[in-house]
Amino acid sequence: MTVTKDESAREGADGEGDMAGGADDGYVPSERRLARERYRRARARRATALASLSTLVTAAVLYLVVVNAPGWPRTKETFFSAHYAREAFWKVLEGLWLNVRLLLICGAAVLVLGMLIAVARTLRGPVFFPLRVLAAAYTDFFRGLPLIINLMIVVLGVPALRLQGVTVDPVVLGGTALTLTYSAYVAEVFRAGIESVHPSQRAAARSLGLTSRQALRHVVLPQAVRRQVPPLLNDLVSLQKDTGLVSIGGAVDAVRAADIIVGRSLNYTPYIVAGLVFVALTIPMTRFTDWVTARMDRRQAQGGSL
Repeated sequence: MTVTKDESAREGADGEGDMAGGADDGYVPSERRLARERYRRARARRATALASLSTLVTAAVLYLVVVNAPGWPRTKETFFSAHYAREAFWKVLEGLWLNVRLLLICGAAVLVLGMLIAVARTLRGPVFFPLRVLAAAYTDFFRGLPLIINLMIVVLGVPALRLQGVTVDPVVLGGTALTLTYSAYVAEVFRAGIESVHPSQRAAARSLGLTSRQALRHVVLPQAVRRQVPPLLNDLVSLQKDTGLVSIGGAVDAVRAADIIVGRSLNYTPYIVAGLVFVALTIPMTRFTDWVTARMDRRQAQGGSL
């Protein structure tokens, strides 16, 4: 095969580039590749333009349908009053701090309690049978019991017992009810992660001299938790929204702050403000969950780990 002078020069340039440790290798993309890249960029621009246009058309249609509805003037005054929105905004933000604290404290408690319940459900051996039954009964009961009923039982029922040394603070009792319910859901997430780890992992750990406890702690649980990060984050997003339910016991959170203004003014704009504040708090957590999920999918497609 004959090598032309230009090809020899290019090969020499490539060799010098490799020896230089990452210098320009002189690569020139072919005309076909350049045309293919131009086509892809043009198609992406067309897709973006079509998506933007369809979004604008949909928004315009919805706007026209809403503002031309017979009851829109009254609805606008009742639900979208700028005056009451300004009045409620700072009150709602002040109450939101309680929701954030509940999320942080209850979230940590839910993760710990959920992990303990999941481990109890996966313990092996007949001696642990009563513990497995209790853990299964706990998850079945609190997953089946509606959260609002659980909150009413704990927040309203515990103070009625008049037990000595037991708090009647609606914030503490509401946080306890949230922890009880969400621990059952998180326990099932952890249990699914533990059972997804192949038994050979545990067997290999035991063959290296690790005890059952050490194999669970150092081999099984790290893999289980890593695999279940996306559903765990989704549960925390749901917990963040449900912290607003503690207001049924009288705790002044964002929802209760809005409810106080509504009761005084008979205008429902504060509820809209409270809802938008919760949405603004939830969206970053949701996008973070999506990013973690996509990152894990890419790592698994590449054969790596998180």
